[in-house]
Amino acid sequence: MKKLVLLMVSLLALTVLFAGCGSNDKKEPNATAAKTVLKVAATPVPHAEILQVVKPILAKEGIDLQIVEMNDYVRPNIAVAEKELDANFFQHTPYLNKFAAEHNLQLSNIAGVHIEPMGIYSKKVKALTEVAAGSQVAIPNDPTNGGRALVLLEKAGLLKLKQGVGINATVGDIVENPKNLKVTELEAPQLPRALDDVAIAVINTNYALEAKLVPTKDALFIEQNDSPFVNILVVRKGDENRPEIQKLAKALTSDEVKKFINDKYQGAVVPAF
Repeated sequence: MKKLVLLMVSLLALTVLFAGCGSNDKKEPNATAAKTVLKVAATPVPHAEILQVVKPILAKEGIDLQIVEMNDYVRPNIAVAEKELDANFFQHTPYLNKFAAEHNLQLSNIAGVHIEPMGIYSKKVKALTEVAAGSQVAIPNDPTNGGRALVLLEKAGLLKLKQGVGINATVGDIVENPKNLKVTELEAPQLPRALDDVAIAVINTNYALEAKLVPTKDALFIEQNDSPFVNILVVRKGDENRPEIQKLAKALTSDEVKKFINDKYQGAVVPAF
């Protein structure tokens, strides 16, 4: 009897042991593979909205896209350079080149995504011919967008710039100003609010959209779609070939994104691919 009891105990012990070994080979039902985190800075409109479109695309590739909204043109480049973030999406190439040179930053453009035609807006006049002599005009105060705004004012026939200055123009390069317009330089995000105080303002499309302005309807004058100011995805030099960065660039230039831009912005933002 004792031998029988011992045998049964031994068999039970072996059963428990093998059962335990078998359970260790099975994955927990709720276990998921760790995802690669990718932090990208973007201005809210349209950049963050476009990134929201690619977020589920990247999730299928095992990438957790974390969108960090920033509402200025300085912090995103600094944050990428200092490795707080992996990439940013808010600027065009002329701005990147000038900012990187001035701040000695090693940054790279790896994908062109869209164009945001800059426009001239007003709450006080319905046509540029109504702008009175001596009126105040607001433009962005950062160098490339300020020069770009002055070029647009020249194309609109409101002033004339020194020949050959292009987007490097400053207020000091105005050589003809028949209406004696007073040009005021402001931080780009403040320009929509300045419309209550100035006759006209030259506003970047992302800030116009945030202010619920419709560029194709509300702008009195707007850049053509062949503008060279393509908005780009930017990373640190040396990170261009990281697999998750390459997947982000591919997703941002996908058919899904092109359709979203065309459907959502109706010409106010134009795909560049």
